Amino acid sequence: MDHRADLGLADSHAHIQGPEFSADLEAVIGRARAAGVEKIIVVGGAGDLSSNEAAVAITNSFPGLFATVGMHPHDAKEVSEQDFKRLQELAADPKVIAIGETGLDFYYDHSPRDLQVELFSRFIHMARETSLPLVVHDREAHREIADLLRSEGGGELRGVIHCFTGDHEAAKTFLDLGFYLSFTGIITFKNAEPLRDVVRELPLNRMLIETDSPYLAPVPHRGKRNEPAFVLQVAETIAAVRGLPLQEVAQSTSRNARDLFGI
Repeated sequence: MDHRADLGLADSHAHIQGPEFSADLEAVIGRARAAGVEKIIVVGGAGDLSSNEAAVAITNSFPGLFATVGMHPHDAKEVSEQDFKRLQELAADPKVIAIGETGLDFYYDHSPRDLQVELFSRFIHMARETSLPLVVHDREAHREIADLLRSEGGGELRGVIHCFTGDHEAAKTFLDLGFYLSFTGIITFKNAEPLRDVVRELPLNRMLIETDSPYLAPVPHRGKRNEPAFVLQVAETIAAVRGLPLQEVAQSTSRNARDLFGI
């Protein structure tokens, strides 16, 4: 008998409100349920304001879905005061459980770094004002992000570094700040042994799992559209790396998501 449906997994970061899923969203959510995924956090901020509007909208159409609102650092140069005001309004929706995705991306630099820093600081303050946790995008900016979380957070921030790909030192820095670390299908990739080493050492009570759908599909789905059902492969890889039963990883990461996001 297949017990996957009883795992109670939480996909803590998915962009299933986009056009990649417009034709088969209901089937995607059905496959997630069959794979044991009970909760999906639909993350706003990839693209323009409409991704946030859509994230909130679909959470009101399906049970077990929750939303976040924010703007990606790639788009910092495009964000208007009107956009920011609308995000503040959306943050008041009962299905919105976090601010983000926000942060810094010093790898692609699609927006000037000073504008990324300015926008990230504003979202840190929004998280403090709303008492919501923060979903942080970090690419080649560990130190700068940690500095801003310290200086602007006032010791009042909770949150997660999504799609964590840093080393042991970066992991310790964020753990010391009280943040969780979330892992994607990257940990299944052949060349990701350094990241699996971090997974081996990390306290299980500080880990989340995610798909970052439609991106970063895990092995054996690599190269295809990612979807929340595939968070099962992330959990299975963590279980294998840690020498733990899958059920224990599922329960721990889901409990962590409940604790952080209040879901």
